[in-house]
Amino acid sequence: MTIQALKGFKDILPDEVGVWQHIEATARDIFQRFGFTEIRVPILEKTELFARSIGEATDIVEKEMYSFPDRNGDSVTMRPEGTASVLRAFIEHGLQTRLPVQRLYTIGPMFRHERPQKGRLRQFHQMSVEVLGLDHPRLDAELIAMAWLILQELGLTTSLQINSLGCPACRPGYKEALVQFLAARKEHICEDCQRRSQSNPLRVLDCKSSHCQEQYVNAPSILEHLCPGCADHFSQAKASLDLLAIPYAVNPFMVRGLDYYTRTTFELVTDALGAQSAVGAGGRYDGLVAQLGGAKNMPGIGFAMGMERLALLLGQQNAGSCPETATDLFVAALGEEAAVRAFPLVHLLRRKGLQVGMDLEGKSLKSQMKQADRAKARFVLILGEEELAKGEAMLRDMSSKEQQQVALAGTEEAFCAMLIEAIAKTKQ
Repeated sequence: MTIQALKGFKDILPDEVGVWQHIEATARDIFQRFGFTEIRVPILEKTELFARSIGEATDIVEKEMYSFPDRNGDSVTMRPEGTASVLRAFIEHGLQTRLPVQRLYTIGPMFRHERPQKGRLRQFHQMSVEVLGLDHPRLDAELIAMAWLILQELGLTTSLQINSLGCPACRPGYKEALVQFLAARKEHICEDCQRRSQSNPLRVLDCKSSHCQEQYVNAPSILEHLCPGCADHFSQAKASLDLLAIPYAVNPFMVRGLDYYTRTTFELVTDALGAQSAVGAGGRYDGLVAQLGGAKNMPGIGFAMGMERLALLLGQQNAGSCPETATDLFVAALGEEAAVRAFPLVHLLRRKGLQVGMDLEGKSLKSQMKQADRAKARFVLILGEEELAKGEAMLRDMSSKEQQQVALAGTEEAFCAMLIEAIAKTKQ
């Protein structure tokens, strides 16, 4: 019996990796333009970190985290999201003393034990972005604009929904109104919503049951309960998005699945992935640093994008923006003497930056030409006993099918320079 991958854990195969690399390269380029630097944080953290940050009454903490005691008996958890780990590192290493405003991003796997489905796995990958130390509403718009630009440059089409979740000053009034609303419908909502209506009423609005969502159509809106400060912040954030000409829709019932969000929240959604409509999402979390033991009044905002969902969308929308990898040169060496001559040549060309392939098994020319085709080689250099005797090799352009004789005289450096020049002309 063969051993297979765990349910919800997926191999990313060689013919899929190119899309992932393209997404990451596009995002990293944009992050750099916006002044972000990368931070790499551990996969394993103390369970307390996520219980305190995400919220003990959330589905993630209650049902989905991979938590277990380590050999010392301490409870540890495989990270279910990236923000808490980045903030833990921010606090632990005193990053705010190095630079007052920190712009950080991390890319890597996250883990949640939930039902695997299209675009959602138990090991999934996210790009997580955090800005710490600035609370201006224009930053909210700037961060949303960065997320929008990533999708735009990938050639993907999504829509933007925004909301404000208020702050500790205006939340209590809204919660009271929402609890009263839910109490009148207690018999018509699911058991999870009945439980959450007392422990964490905002989570009720995030229920995925269509029946429950029908009950919440006329629920009170948090936008009607914002304090003056939150109302002004949200108004300025919307005005800033208007300045950037980024279209959005206000969704007063949009809440995030994590308890730490305050004020501006947003989702970039698509209708192409079924129930998993959010491609990227985030918002402000101004009290989270203090909640984790860091400095008080340290504002923060961030977002995450799901790599699996981006890869799915690229395939479905045929964005066509993922460049196809191709080998610059394939060296077809025929016979042992030719192979001995070609082997160091290939290594030298690779050192000079070319993508070069070579058959190491001494197969026939026909077989090696098939290898070159599979590698999408731009050129093939044919070198055999006859070519060695003449002191020249055959360089074949695989697009035009034209061939030219190239002299083997001179140094390997000079020969490499000639090949590089010929290949460079086809790239122009």
